[in-house]
Amino acid sequence: MYEFIPAFLTLFVVIDPVGLAPTFLGLTEGLPRAVRRRISLEACIIAFLVLAGTSLFGAWLLKTLGISLAAFRIAGGLLLFAIAFEMVFELRHQRKAEDAVPKPQIHLAAFPLGMPLLAGPGAITASILLAGRIGHDPLGLGLLIGIIALILAISFLVFTLSSVLARLMGQRGTIVMGRLLGVLLAALSVQYVADGVRALLVS
Repeated sequence: MYEFIPAFLTLFVVIDPVGLAPTFLGLTEGLPRAVRRRISLEACIIAFLVLAGTSLFGAWLLKTLGISLAAFRIAGGLLLFAIAFEMVFELRHQRKAEDAVPKPQIHLAAFPLGMPLLAGPGAITASILLAGRIGHDPLGLGLLIGIIALILAISFLVFTLSSVLARLMGQRGTIVMGRLLGVLLAALSVQYVADGVRALLVS
């Protein structure tokens, strides 16, 4: 029988829904509450599909395509750095002002919230490794997918309540927090790339 608690703690720490709440605020700054809720729901659904899919087929797909987990880390780090750059220099807000159609909001749910923030290289790697420990046990795989769904449901709840924090911080505080988180995201993305390069060099 696959153990529930170790898998839950592993994925919860890697995905870190509580830690992503301020980032969600920074990315969705200025959007109506209903739009934020829709974006958070779509992002969690996208992340669930990605993580559930990688749990079931990730190891096979990477082997078939000849892609290493280290390459996933580097790619995720580069994508994360791109959005961090926009957060620091407020390029995202300029682009949003120039384009009033809802298409960029749809993209926001998929990138960077769905991937690589929720379903990032670390979460994908953890899902593949946990699924590898299970082997071909259908009950264990079903339990793992249930754990992923539970954590992303918690993420949706945290994102939904993050608007309360936005009211407490105010507009100026949100702007400062957005830039600060942009710098932190940039550092995190560099760490992803560094870990990927290190893994490639030793392989």
